[in-house]
Amino acid sequence: MVNVHDLTVEEKASLTSGGDAWHFQSVERLGVPGYMLTDGPHGLRKEKSETAALDMKNTVPATCFPPAAGMSSSWNPDLVREVGVAMGEECIQEDVAVILGPGVNIKRNPLGGRSFEYWSEDPFLAGHEAVGIVEGVQSQGIGTSLKHFAANNQETDRLRIDARISERALREIYLPAFEHIVKTAQPWTIMCAYNQLNGVFGSENRWLLTDVLRDEWGFEGIVMSDWGAVHDRAASLNAGLNLEMPPSYTDDEIVVAVKDGRVSEEQLDRMAQGMLDLVEKAREAMEREGFVFDKDVHHRIARRAAQESIVMLKNEDGLLPLASGDGAEGSEGTRVAVIGEFARTPRYQGGGSSHINPTKMTSLLDALEERGANFTFAPGFTLDRSEQTDELTAEALSAAKAADVVVFAMGLPEEEESEGFDRTHLDMPAKQLELLAAVSEVNENVVAVLSNGSAVQMNPWQENAKAVLETWLLGQAGGSAVADILFGDANPSGKLAQSFPLDIKDDPSMVNWPGGDRVVDYGEGIFVGYRYYDTFDVDVAYPFGYGLSYSTFTVSDVAVEATGSMSARVSATVTNTSDVDGAEVVQVYVNPADTTPVQRPVHELKGFQKVFVKAGESVRVSIDLDDRAFAYWSEKDGGWRVVAGEYGVEVATCSRDIVSRETVSLAGDDFYAELNEWSNYGEFKADKWGALAVQHMLEKGATGELPAIPQDNLGVQLFLETMPINSMPVLFGKEGHRLTQFLLEDYAAERAKA
Repeated sequence: MVNVHDLTVEEKASLTSGGDAWHFQSVERLGVPGYMLTDGPHGLRKEKSETAALDMKNTVPATCFPPAAGMSSSWNPDLVREVGVAMGEECIQEDVAVILGPGVNIKRNPLGGRSFEYWSEDPFLAGHEAVGIVEGVQSQGIGTSLKHFAANNQETDRLRIDARISERALREIYLPAFEHIVKTAQPWTIMCAYNQLNGVFGSENRWLLTDVLRDEWGFEGIVMSDWGAVHDRAASLNAGLNLEMPPSYTDDEIVVAVKDGRVSEEQLDRMAQGMLDLVEKAREAMEREGFVFDKDVHHRIARRAAQESIVMLKNEDGLLPLASGDGAEGSEGTRVAVIGEFARTPRYQGGGSSHINPTKMTSLLDALEERGANFTFAPGFTLDRSEQTDELTAEALSAAKAADVVVFAMGLPEEEESEGFDRTHLDMPAKQLELLAAVSEVNENVVAVLSNGSAVQMNPWQENAKAVLETWLLGQAGGSAVADILFGDANPSGKLAQSFPLDIKDDPSMVNWPGGDRVVDYGEGIFVGYRYYDTFDVDVAYPFGYGLSYSTFTVSDVAVEATGSMSARVSATVTNTSDVDGAEVVQVYVNPADTTPVQRPVHELKGFQKVFVKAGESVRVSIDLDDRAFAYWSEKDGGWRVVAGEYGVEVATCSRDIVSRETVSLAGDDFYAELNEWSNYGEFKADKWGALAVQHMLEKGATGELPAIPQDNLGVQLFLETMPINSMPVLFGKEGHRLTQFLLEDYAAERAKA
């Protein structure tokens, strides 16, 4: 194995920049290969031209699995891991050492153009699902690149925008998904974001790339740039960036920077050694010859993943599942009118760098034909911005009138959401909604099948559909998966990974979205998504974690017990009370303790388990809550705090369907914040030793040894309560200094006694 000390300074510098747009730099003299890396994150996007960086469509065939917008709704980490394993196998066949993904940036606002590629508005769900991609891919000896680190939550001005975020919001919302995956699965690489964070570009942010990522979290891999995110290679190397992509062909600048002391050779060694280590990790898989993945097996995995990604939002009068017929004479099943161009021309993935060339493509029409369904098709509308024609409308209405049920395939065209730009509204295309209204007038049994990468406006148009399936973007097997759900071959089990607001104006980030003058303020702090809606009782169209099933379930016998001073275990029984096998997601939310000194959301997701239960049977589930489930980030103390107190623990089937709320008392952490002159009078009174100092001060005030504090003057008392004790001269003049000094000295003396 080559060691960094075997290299010249010039060779070390070359390793910290790519060989070309899609390869690491090789060192032929020492036999260090320049392996390939490609885009992901929901399949392999390997460009046929190995030097082009932006040829989005000229790629080798690969399985297109459901993008994260869909997979996140599965709430099934094991399934996500299976997808990751398959992706790793495809990388081996194509000699790709690292696949770029998953992307775990938070869906701060549903207008985010790349929402289809990210997992959730909730960091716990995002981290605990997307980790499956990392574990699965890397189990095959192939690397992943967790991205985009950090706070890449919008596409508007993404190359230079300065995201201004409090440290508490960073620690509680925007970093935990990265943190969990790093600590659990050690991704081989992490990709930095384009944007600035609090005034520093991601590629130059030493606090992010070294202090937090490596020193706090123990990250062992390399950090690479997003394509074109490096502006100063020397600054990036010093911050902890191992690899610039694509190359800027400025290696000589690094050599000069080492010679003049702007970059120490020790730092260059660390960054280059990381690249050598990465190559060694990939060597075994890259030297494996003749491996060919099974396209049919991977397509079946994609189909199951798509099935579990579908969320049934509505099913009035039990309209679904549809009867398919039993093959007997005169048994033709439900007569279905399929209306909507999406049924023929599916929108199965998002636009931009994640665009996969699928090995196979099954539309809803293909799937219906394969199963011999009794259906007619009318395109209904075009997917461009052309005006609706009378001919298309008439054809759709004729088909609807002759059918028992209408399956209305609707959604957002690709031009409305993609990498590179954000949406400007949540509205569905007007011509689709007008046609839906007309169709519902002639046939009340309408099933709306949605194709979209993020939340859309649901009201009032959903009143024109008895059933609604949110199918997101389902990858290459999406058509089959939708048909499976429609006819009951598969039971819907998806749950929303993001809230659906009634109106985009209800989203708390809209006050600052998407910013201006190259700056965006995250003024909503930790109140993102359901944390805001649920805390402030804002009505939503559909809440976080929501989803229906053909089965019915009860969750009972909930028990919560402390397992330590800062941990607990939750148990519950899930019973399938129907005659249909199905799956339920048990969701655990934690309420803050009353003693928490900062404002916190009314509840936060801290555990979940998807459980498959046969008809009429019961399953007992157990979910552990660690210290982070109860912690908040204290900016004052510079760390995680778990205060002593009584916490609420909610077992739910969505964020607004709380089955049971129990309480658990925790002793909390051992952290003690020492009082000082900037502590206020109220904090002294609340502190064990500070209270004694206050008592002694009042006693001496009564005897005249110290200035007396009026106990019957409410105004003085209220003013004192929030006043730092070093400000007591404001109320008591020169004598106030004596009071301040006494409190500090007596407090120190009482602590010393203990």
